[in-house]
Amino acid sequence: MLNISYNVVRMGNSSSLMLRDEEIEEISRETEFNRNQIVRLYSRFLSLDKKGQGFLEREDLMNVPELAVNPLGDRIVDAFFTLAGKDDKHLNFRQFVQVLAYFQPIDKSKKNQLNDRSKKLKFAFMMYDLNRNGYITREEFKVILNSMVGANITADQLDKIADRTIEEADADQDGKISFDEFCKAMEKTDIEDKMSIRFLN
Repeated sequence: MLNISYNVVRMGNSSSLMLRDEEIEEISRETEFNRNQIVRLYSRFLSLDKKGQGFLEREDLMNVPELAVNPLGDRIVDAFFTLAGKDDKHLNFRQFVQVLAYFQPIDKSKKNQLNDRSKKLKFAFMMYDLNRNGYITREEFKVILNSMVGANITADQLDKIADRTIEEADADQDGKISFDEFCKAMEKTDIEDKMSIRFLN
């Protein structure tokens, strides 16, 4: 795998990072994004990197308006760093693009290892598995459900929905949902479409 490096170009008091052609080609092979999309994503990355550090922090992503107003915004941002394998909370451009590759519409004629049904399901599962122990508990499900519906339902309704959901998905009746049980429960859900962002060419 090509180790990504950036050339720093100084312009007045600000600096910007430049991608090399071979880096763009490598990222394209990994992610199936085309050159145009990578350049646009790079421009977006630079606009989010307000401090010009060459990496993004959690706060940078929370400044994206769509994430700031999304009830699952915190969970989505956390997933960016988890999927990138980053414990230090710094996300470079390559990692940023690799995570976004999970949201490409699936093209069945291409084999994109970052963007298949199982990877999308893994990402969705991570949204609910708050303590990252490999299971979704009733309490974790309630936290996420509450963040999505808030005051629109009563606490009793929230409990009933959580109980019913866990009961329906919990095949081994251990009171929690494993990733395999989650996948089975999602069999009829068009996760490919629901977890896709149309990227500009």
